[in-house]
Amino acid sequence: MVDRRFNVLPGFGLTMGYTLLYLGLIVLLPVAGLFLRLAGVSFEEFWRMATTERAVAAYRLTFGASFVAATINAVFGTVVAWVLVRYHFPGKRFFDALVDFPFALPTAVAGLTLSNLYAETGWLGRFLVPLGIHGAFTSLGVVIALTFIGLPFVVRTLQPVLEHFDHEVEEAAATLGAGRLRTFVSIIGPTLLPTIITGFALAFARAIGEYGSVIFIAGNKPYESEIAPLLIVIRLEEYDYTGAIAIAVVLLFISFGLLVVINLLERWASRYEN
Repeated sequence: MVDRRFNVLPGFGLTMGYTLLYLGLIVLLPVAGLFLRLAGVSFEEFWRMATTERAVAAYRLTFGASFVAATINAVFGTVVAWVLVRYHFPGKRFFDALVDFPFALPTAVAGLTLSNLYAETGWLGRFLVPLGIHGAFTSLGVVIALTFIGLPFVVRTLQPVLEHFDHEVEEAAATLGAGRLRTFVSIIGPTLLPTIITGFALAFARAIGEYGSVIFIAGNKPYESEIAPLLIVIRLEEYDYTGAIAIAVVLLFISFGLLVVINLLERWASRYEN
């Protein structure tokens, strides 16, 4: 007779209890407090605060810029990952480590650096501004900052897949007469697509909540270059706590939806690879 009390993983009860307690204190408790604070507000009042003209403009910029930045990273991040995995060249380790630089660099420092770089008198701005390209203190600056902080998510998601990709499949395609372009479009591309979508979703979700690097380069003009996280801070500074929570709840629901999508994409990718 099998002893039901026996578990091949010793300490399961203790570690599971600690995990649930930790997640409850760090994640569930703050979220519950957010909803409890909003419980006394009617749905009509919540909707009014969450959908003001200024808030809608902030949502539009936040999600629009995040989508554009994630798309840029999905394209160029794929190229970067491909080069780092498939080619050997001097300084490869340095460039590989450079991909993680946005992770290590404080976001405020990144924002200051980018704003100085793309300002009218900056190293790049002095050449771009005469061409009509204003990279600092505009909505374009938001895209630049979000692209900077989102690149590692795409590259680091793709690299393990490329490293374990079976080269014999490419060799078989070449033996059958397929060129490099056709091999990439017919074989490599479909295999990488689920992972690229996952990296895109991660970069998109990260960009939605970005604050530090954006406020220094965006200009923060209401209705033009003001992101939703900054509007939450402004509402708090105005002691409009309910208005800030209303905007935060909107971002929370959308972020949670993105997490669900990311998990579904990861499952799809794992089934596709297997």
